[in-house]
Amino acid sequence: MSRLFGTDGVRGRANADLTPELALQLNIAAVRVLGSSGRRPTVVIGRDPRASGEMLEAASAAGLAAAGAEVIDLGVLPTPAVAHLTATTGAAFGVMISASHNPMPDNGIKFFAAGGRKLPDEVEDAIERAMDAPEPLPQGEAVGRISQAAAPVEAYIEHLVSVCPNSLAGLKVVVDPANGAATHAAPEALRRAGAEVIAINAAPDGLNINDDCGSTHIDGLRAAVVEHRADAGIALDGDADRCLAVDAAGEPVDGDAIMAILALAMREAGTLQGETLVTTVMSNLGLHQAMGEAGIKLETTKVGDRYVLERLGEGGFSLGGEQSGHIVLPDHATTGDGTLTSLMLLARMAATGRSLAELASVFTPAPQVLINVRVADKSVIESEAVRGAVAEWQRKLGSDGRVLLRPSGTEPLVRVMVEASEEPVAQSVAAELASVVENALVA
Repeated sequence: MSRLFGTDGVRGRANADLTPELALQLNIAAVRVLGSSGRRPTVVIGRDPRASGEMLEAASAAGLAAAGAEVIDLGVLPTPAVAHLTATTGAAFGVMISASHNPMPDNGIKFFAAGGRKLPDEVEDAIERAMDAPEPLPQGEAVGRISQAAAPVEAYIEHLVSVCPNSLAGLKVVVDPANGAATHAAPEALRRAGAEVIAINAAPDGLNINDDCGSTHIDGLRAAVVEHRADAGIALDGDADRCLAVDAAGEPVDGDAIMAILALAMREAGTLQGETLVTTVMSNLGLHQAMGEAGIKLETTKVGDRYVLERLGEGGFSLGGEQSGHIVLPDHATTGDGTLTSLMLLARMAATGRSLAELASVFTPAPQVLINVRVADKSVIESEAVRGAVAEWQRKLGSDGRVLLRPSGTEPLVRVMVEASEEPVAQSVAAELASVVENALVA
């Protein structure tokens, strides 16, 4: 049987792969593993606004209560807000029902351990094992109860505004919350921090989350920034744990550029611990070069913000993230937080008086080509033919390029990524390696 947990929780097509029955059993098992302190555990649970979230939250809460937990229903709010409230309420763990940036028919369940931190692989494996070894459930007064939280979104907004380093007064910002979980929280936090805010794609109906909007579809945001003559645009995904930006001319500013800006700002302020930025292997070669020129060390991890989080904790570092816009600031959050990232980015603009384009110019991305190759067996990347081709091309590209092949954590795909000093070269090498993957035989 394949592993149930992927790179970010359990995810799949709602009511097909991810059913209420699975949600029920998964949450019963989670209480057995994460709430086994001998006391009745308290668990917080939230969701994004997609339609299936109502069903899966109800099934998850039922599973938690059936296993004896006291359940606090947070309602619709961002993933980082669930993590924050897991920590501040002293809950045994937290549950978020969301498929993040995925389209509406998908959904997911992710867990936060006590303190609001993502689970390591071995704890997720323990939950899967507990699902395969059911135990009798509590009865009578030992059955858990479900209650509604009081103003959880307000507590989260107050936290965000309190950590913003300076006023955003004078900035006009367009915010696209992707008809998602931060539809209220993100624009409100930016307004309270002093910015003039124009919100688009901010009318969730359960069906339109991530629908041609947000961080995966930024063309509408680019046009709106130019139309409103805004200083910047902010794009979040459906659960608001990632942030991308757009400058005043409508040009995209990705997670690598945002990390470069924040790393330099934090080093200047003396808060970049270890003079180190932590990112994943997918970050652009240009980020490596920019940080090297600035004297900032760059450490890389596997893809997935939880691996970034692990390294941040191990090294005591204070900034990390992914090219996709998951930015982690451990001094203020236990996981990636798109709204927090936007506040810090805009605060840098306000403090320096520099445009976003000028701030982002420190980072010049190398041409990068990514091809997703559908495969029957992802272990094909370990075949002799694939490994040999990768080594040969890395040798030819030298320090001016980079080759990375990795299996998708959620789909039957191998991702082929190539960077080179010229885009035609990157395209050619990526196409050739994709062909090698397609034709390779699993040993």
